Amino acid sequence: MSKIAFLFPGQGAQSVGMGREVVEQSRMAAELFARAADVLDYDLARICFEGPAEKLDSTAISQPALYVTSLAVLEQLREVNAERVATCQAAAGLSLGEYTALTFAGALSFEDGLRLVQQRGEAMQAASDLQPSGMVSILGLDAAPLEEVCQQASVGDDFVQIANLLCPGNIAISGTKTACARASALALEAGAMKAVPLAVAGAFHTRIMQSAVAKLSEALDDVVLSRPRIPVISNVDARPHKDPDEIRQLLIQQIVLPVRWEDSIRFLLDESCDTFYEVGPGRVLRGLLKRINRRVDCLGAVEACA
Repeated sequence: MSKIAFLFPGQGAQSVGMGREVVEQSRMAAELFARAADVLDYDLARICFEGPAEKLDSTAISQPALYVTSLAVLEQLREVNAERVATCQAAAGLSLGEYTALTFAGALSFEDGLRLVQQRGEAMQAASDLQPSGMVSILGLDAAPLEEVCQQASVGDDFVQIANLLCPGNIAISGTKTACARASALALEAGAMKAVPLAVAGAFHTRIMQSAVAKLSEALDDVVLSRPRIPVISNVDARPHKDPDEIRQLLIQQIVLPVRWEDSIRFLLDESCDTFYEVGPGRVLRGLLKRINRRVDCLGAVEACA
């Protein structure tokens, strides 16, 4: 019997129009967007469905948008095949997606999770506004030589570091604008195929996000966290955790430490997970999984509902 794991996308998977078909086809999905409007005090569905893209792509909006859209996709899947959802045995989410995974696993209520990602997005946007910074996707270079590149490109407070270990040959770096530019040039000299600047507000998963820690810590103190009913893999150490206080601390650390996505997937594979569903908009996680292990099935939950 297959061992199913659900994967929830992070920031960058958003696109104008996401969630529209899901809401048209699922009453429960539509209800989620209505509940979200009550929590956020604005019409999230309209921004997701109609844009503009600049507004949807802002950190403060895209994080709640992806959280709600992914859970709406989950509700549609539940309506179409409740057994598939009920038999899911593990979950992981990329950065922001970890909150979605925890909500699916019963550690957070929908409303508390939404308030958290709203405040997380606002805090990360504010931290980004304090210093010009960014992220770059480096393709075709392993972690060890890229680490050396980052060290060479960093000078004092003008720094860059590995931020997302996504899959073999796909690693994102974060830092100040000038250090990112130096690292991009050095990475290409070291053999990287491409260095692609990412359309994000700032240097996520680095110390530039430190000013967001206090706000996120306060927000996490105000919500009830329960023991997840299934393992949810932490981005920080690529392991599941049951203790709510431990999960709370890891979520705080997550915004200033690298995302260990490849290690998270390899942990799930080692735990005999052999069927994966990308639950949310886009196809990013399916692509990463195929780069980690081509033999494993990864389906889109939206397509599975068709």
